[in-house]
Parts: sequence; structure tokens; C-alpha cells
Amino acid sequence: MTTTLALPPRTTYREVLSEPRFRLLFLTRTLGIVADSLRITTLSVLVFATTGSPLLSALAFGAGFLPQLAGSLLLGGLADRIRPRRLISAGYALSCAVAVLLGLAPLPVPAVLLLVAVLALLTPVFSGASARLVAEALTGDAYVLGRSLSNMASSGAQLAGLAGGGIAVTLLGPRQALLVSAAAYLIAAVAVRARLGDLPLPPTAPGTAPARSWTVQRALLGAPRVRGLLLAQWLPSAFSAGAEGLVVAYAGRSGFPAGTAGPLLACLPIGMLVGDLAVGRFVRPALRERLVVPLVLLLGLPLLAFAASPAPVLCALLLVVSGAGFAYGLGLQRGFLEALPEDSRGQAFGLLSSGNMTFQGVCPLLFGLLAEAVPVGVAMSAAGVGVLLTAGYLRGVMRPGA
Repeated sequence: MTTTLALPPRTTYREVLSEPRFRLLFLTRTLGIVADSLRITTLSVLVFATTGSPLLSALAFGAGFLPQLAGSLLLGGLADRIRPRRLISAGYALSCAVAVLLGLAPLPVPAVLLLVAVLALLTPVFSGASARLVAEALTGDAYVLGRSLSNMASSGAQLAGLAGGGIAVTLLGPRQALLVSAAAYLIAAVAVRARLGDLPLPPTAPGTAPARSWTVQRALLGAPRVRGLLLAQWLPSAFSAGAEGLVVAYAGRSGFPAGTAGPLLACLPIGMLVGDLAVGRFVRPALRERLVVPLVLLLGLPLLAFAASPAPVLCALLLVVSGAGFAYGLGLQRGFLEALPEDSRGQAFGLLSSGNMTFQGVCPLLFGLLAEAVPVGVAMSAAGVGVLLTAGYLRGVMRPGA
């Protein structure tokens, strides 16, 4: 049973960024997310230009997400069994190689999808190792603020990658744009290899990687506290992704002016930036944990209004407000870290990330199917109802002694 520790003293973003290991991992991961967004967007454009198929274009977009859960279940234990400098730099180098191959070789679409899926299969191993090092470098409230900085950087990097992808495709063409993403991955790989110390591994149990990974995953998901906190981080964001995936269709079906969908899609990440900054910077640790359920309500309630077919400006405001509710996750970080066994933190963080990617890949599909039967705004509001239902679940997770 995990012992609940006293709430840590409050820290600042400047103190978090002063930690050299975190600063390096933070900067390289931000660059990696820009490259990811650039590669995903460009590849989707390239596949659509080659085939003219919206389905294959969507598969190219989603192929980098859905295999991650399988990778975490089968290979996640490698995050705790290979020296982190080698593993993280190899992850960026492999991403670079895949982007170069996609940019230079006119591969058939099935081969393209297979390459992206294999890379996604390995992603939880690389991301888990990086997250484990962050948890070792930062303690107490510094860890929570480190996650806040990472969330904000992720939102900003996704916006930069999506915008950069459009610009790069327009100016250079899709294949050359893929080479730009390859260059970003290469910079991250070299920086990690040159600047991150060759740190030792925690002691691990014997066994092959798949057997050990499966054993640890079962133990993590079998622990009520860990399982509850994983679901608490997966479910609200998954339902929100279901609504987000319908924004383009909502703008089109509502007759909004051409080009409206792009700015509307940017509103949710903008709200996430604002919410994480406000809650991370100005709210004390104890209050953050009490605000988990109210912030989940903030995430879901604005989505209900889409059933009333709001105008573009109100849509934008609703999405910004909803995005701010994502700050609920900051109140879960301390408890989640404390609940994890030290010798399998890398695998646990890989599971957290891959589960997020999987749920956020499945929910847009489910609510997209719903939108075939009901008005798109109603389907978006149904996703909001899903978010609100998770708030009741989180009340139990956040109860003392849960």
C-alpha cells in the first residue's frame, strides 16, 4: 500500500527549468513534438495527394497513435532495462530515419502505414524512459510544475507543427517537408546523446522484455490506485478528443465561412495553455488537488452548448474555456507518481502516454459514427456529457484513502 505523503511546498517554473536534466529533456521533447506534428500533417497530405482517399489519409494520421498501446503492453519494460541516453537518442534517430525514408522513397501506401505503425509501436519505450528521468530529476511540486511546463510546451509545439506543416507543404512540397521534420529529430537525437549523462538503470527483475512488460502491466492495472489514476487521466481527455474530432464537420455543416475550422481547432490548445499556466503558476498544491473535479466540469460543460448550434465566435470562446479544463491533470500528478513502483516507472509512464493516445484515437471514431445519425452539434454535446460523467468517477479517485 502506498503511503500518502504531506503536500510538498510550492515551487516556481524558473526553479524547475534550472534543473539541467529536465531542461534538456524538456527542450528536446518540445522539438520532437513539433517534428511529430509536422510529420503527421505532411504525411496525411501526401497520402491524400497520392490516393485521393480520405480514409487512407485519416489512417496515415492515426497510424502513429493506435499501435502505441500494444507497444506499451509488449515492449514497455525496455524503458526500465536500457540505459536512458542510448534509448532516448535512439528513439529520435529512428524517427529521423523513418522521416528521411518517407521523404526520399516513393513507397506504396501500405508500406508507409506499416513504417509509421512500427515507429508508434516503439514510441512508449522512448517516451517512458524520458518520463522516468523527469520523475527522478524533479520531486514534489517541482514535478507537478514540470508536467505543467511539458503540457504547455506540447500544446504550443502542436500548434507550431500544424502551422509549420501547412507552410512547409506549401513552400517546399510534402516530401521536402518530411525532410524538415527529419532534421528536427536529428537535432534532438544529437543533443540527448551529447548532453545527457550515461545514467545507471534501476534494478529490474529478470525475464525477457515481452514477459517482463506483460507482468508489470498486469501489476500496474491490477493495483486499484494506479488503475484509478490512469483512467482519471485517460477518460476526460478521450471524450474531449471525441468532440474535437468533430470541429471540422461542425464548421462545414453549420455553413461557417471557409477557413473557420483551422482557427477553431487552435482554440482548444490555446485554452490548455492558459489553464495550465494559471493553475500551475497561481494555485497552491493542495488547492490544485481539490480543483480536479471542478476543472473536469469546466472541460465538459462548454461542449453541451454545441447542441444549440452556436455561432463561430461563441464556438471559439466555448472551446477556449473547455481547453482550460485540461489543467485538471495537474492535480493528479503527485498522487500518480507516489503510487508507482520505482523499478517500473518508465513502463508506467509509457502506459499512461500510450493509453492516452489510444483512447484519443478511438473516441473521435465513435463520436464520428454518432454524428452520422444525429446533428454534429448534438454529437459534440454527447461527448461533453461523457466528460461530465467522468467527473463523478474522479470524485471517488480523489477521495482520501482511495
